[in-house]
Amino acid sequence: MRAVRIEVQGGPEVLVPADVADPEAGEGEILVEVGAAGVNYIDTYMRSGLYPTTLPAVPGLEGAGRVLAVGPGVSDVAVDDRVAFCDGPGTYAQRAVIPVARVVPVPDALATELAAAALLQGMTAHYLVHDTHPVAPGDAVLVHAGAGGMGLLLCRMASALGATVIATTSTEAKGELAREAGAHHVLPYEGFADRVRELTDGRGVAVVYDGVGATTFDGSLASLRVRGVLALYGAASGPVPPVDPQRLNSGGSLFLTRPSLGWHVMTTEALRERAAAVFAMVADGSLPIRVGARYALDDAAQAHRDLEGRATTGKLLLIP
Repeated sequence: MRAVRIEVQGGPEVLVPADVADPEAGEGEILVEVGAAGVNYIDTYMRSGLYPTTLPAVPGLEGAGRVLAVGPGVSDVAVDDRVAFCDGPGTYAQRAVIPVARVVPVPDALATELAAAALLQGMTAHYLVHDTHPVAPGDAVLVHAGAGGMGLLLCRMASALGATVIATTSTEAKGELAREAGAHHVLPYEGFADRVRELTDGRGVAVVYDGVGATTFDGSLASLRVRGVLALYGAASGPVPPVDPQRLNSGGSLFLTRPSLGWHVMTTEALRERAAAVFAMVADGSLPIRVGARYALDDAAQAHRDLEGRATTGKLLLIP
């Protein structure tokens, strides 16, 4: 089968397409024909070495496709079922072996590509607005990278819950996408904290959803209201340097959290419950998914270049 391999960690150039042996499903596992694989920032962290990774490896965590075979001990999934998954591993490939406990069923009403595009970012946005800071009507929230795959979902979910959504984007064209997704105000990154204060009559926002990291962190803290929450869920611009906790005190008894999806879907039951909630919104049209670009498997390196270069909007998919 065709797959993308990493022999050493580094830039996008280390993503090398290759012909490899087909994997086989073991105890409690299933073999899936990958119809689409999601491209996410966490993939770039693993590729670059920011996150430890055992090498050599086939990257990718998210995907959806058809079950080709089931291993011993598997009874709740059958051959030809459609499933999706977001903690793979090895989804940058034509076939992947996934623990059955970490797959979710794809509803008949949902296309395979949409399932792959919605799962990881959809569930991440879901826990951020329902658990990290439960968004309430009247809240003002700040969403960074409002035209990215995560940003668009956060704008939609937060506005649907009654929040006033302020988004940052790097271009006016991206700003229009954020507005279409429910953002009430769109700001450039330069000086955004001062503009947030102006838009909130000096109070600041209840929560900042920040997946950018190093370049936005200080402004994000400065944008918060008293006892506001900074949810730092990613680091697209690089990791944040060590922080003196006294800054949280002087900023108004602020809260800083670094959440991640894995801790919110630790059990199969929790995973499938949250996935079902996201898939239901996608299927009924209340949570549109924008697929910004599709790439052939052999073009995975270009997908990473585009993602890290902030040249994309919406979700990126590899089509094996």
